[in-house]
Amino acid sequence: MIYTRNGVESTTVKMMTFRDLEKAALRGEPSYVWRAGQGRRLQMILSAARDHLDGQMLENGCGVGMYLEHLAPHVGSIVGLEYDPERAQQAHARSPQVVIAAGEELPFLGLTFNVILSHEVLEHVRDDRRAIEEMVRALKPGGMILLFVPNRGYPFETHGMYWHGRYYFGNIPLINYLPVRWRNRLAPHVRAYSSNDIKNLVRALPVSVLQQQIIFGAYDNIIIRYPALGRIMRTLLQWMERTPLKVFGLSHFWVIQKK
Repeated sequence: MIYTRNGVESTTVKMMTFRDLEKAALRGEPSYVWRAGQGRRLQMILSAARDHLDGQMLENGCGVGMYLEHLAPHVGSIVGLEYDPERAQQAHARSPQVVIAAGEELPFLGLTFNVILSHEVLEHVRDDRRAIEEMVRALKPGGMILLFVPNRGYPFETHGMYWHGRYYFGNIPLINYLPVRWRNRLAPHVRAYSSNDIKNLVRALPVSVLQQQIIFGAYDNIIIRYPALGRIMRTLLQWMERTPLKVFGLSHFWVIQKK
C-alpha cells in the first residue's frame, strides 16, 4: 500500500518539461537505472549495516525505488519514504511499503528502525537539522544512519544553478568554491556539505560517528560513451579516495550510530 500523509543524460534533458526541471531543481534527480555506481554504493551500505540487516530499514527519500528494490533481498524488512507522490507511485511498483511524507516529520513511532538510509536527500530538505533529529528519534538504540550527501569540495555543482531567475540543469563548475553568500545565490535550491557542516548537524545529538568517507563517482555515463577513457578515469579517481586528494570527491558517506 501507499500511505499518504500531508505535510542524466543530454537526451533526457532535452525531453524535460518546465515542470520536470522545476522538480529536478527542488528535489534532485533519483537513480532511474542501476549501474556500477549504484552497485558500489549498495555494497558500502550492506557492509556498514551488516550487523543490522535482519532488522527493519527505512530509506528516507527513496525516489523511484531503485535502492528499495535492490536492498529488499538483504534485509529483514524495508520501508520507503518519499515526499513526491509521483515518484512514490513509481517506487511502489518496486516495493510494497512506501510512505508519502516529509523527512522533517517522519510518520513513525520512535525506536522503530535498525537502519535508516538517507541517500543524497538531506541537501534538498527544508530543514536538514530537523531531518537528522527525526532520523535519530526513529532509530532504535544502537541503530545506524547511513548518510550520503554532496561534498562541498567537488569541483562541480551537480544540481545545476539559477542565473537571472532561470534554472540551468547539469554540472556547473566551481560554484561550490565561491563564498557561501555567492554560492547560495547561484544554488539556493540545494546544499553542499563540508565535513564540519555534517559535524555541526549531529552536534549535541545522542549519536556516535563510526565512519567518515569521501568517495568519487563511478562515471558510468562517460564509460558508456568512451569506454577506455571512462574506465581509466574511474580507476584513477577511486584510487584518489585513499589519498589527501579525496577532498575533491563527489560525496560524503557517514555512518552514524544512536547511543
